[in-house]
Amino acid sequence: MAKITSKYETIFIVDLDLGEEGIANMVAKFRTLIEENATLEKVDEWGKRRYAYPINDQTEGYYVLVNFESKPDFPAELDRIYKITEGIVRSIIVCKDEK
Repeated sequence: MAKITSKYETIFIVDLDLGEEGIANMVAKFRTLIEENATLEKVDEWGKRRYAYPINDQTEGYYVLVNFESKPDFPAELDRIYKITEGIVRSIIVCKDEK
């Protein structure tokens, strides 16, 4: 029988130019989005970290790691929302289930 849900891990980087309140709002926005469409397992805010290389003339960003379980169609929608959201510098979504 095919699995209905899979476990995923996503990391997104928020632009520090948003300020503390803007960063908190962005993290809350994506936390709520994931909770509404998936089973949220863990949110780990790594905080301000240095980039490996400059991105848009900046050297630091606010990193957030989220673990969740969802149906296979949700990560594509989450990725689309990351891409159109101003203030998200980079993001990645990885399926953690073993094949």
